[in-house]
Amino acid sequence: MGIELELHSGRPVRKGRSRDTLLRGSYEHGEALARVLSALDRHGSGKLGWVDPYGDTLFNEQEAQVARQEVAALAQRCTDDRQTAALLDLAELLDECAATPGSYLWFTGD
Repeated sequence: MGIELELHSGRPVRKGRSRDTLLRGSYEHGEALARVLSALDRHGSGKLGWVDPYGDTLFNEQEAQVARQEVAALAQRCTDDRQTAALLDLAELLDECAATPGSYLWFTGD
């Protein structure tokens, strides 16, 4: 199980055309990111708990701004350097998404 991240300039289209809006991707921390996010309460108030590790989840720029605030608390739960690196990458992408009007951060689970 892993979660890949893609930052898009607009709402991505699933059928092959998603590359038209792709700004940046993160594909190297999938398993570590999935382990960190799996510790979250899926029914809690946080945005990152909404991420589906087996499907796709989209955050718009407003949701990314809220989720960015959750990363610091989540970093305290990291058990190794890979998880810390995954969260740092996630934080950067959330920051970029929050600062880019009309953008989306796409979490792709497997």
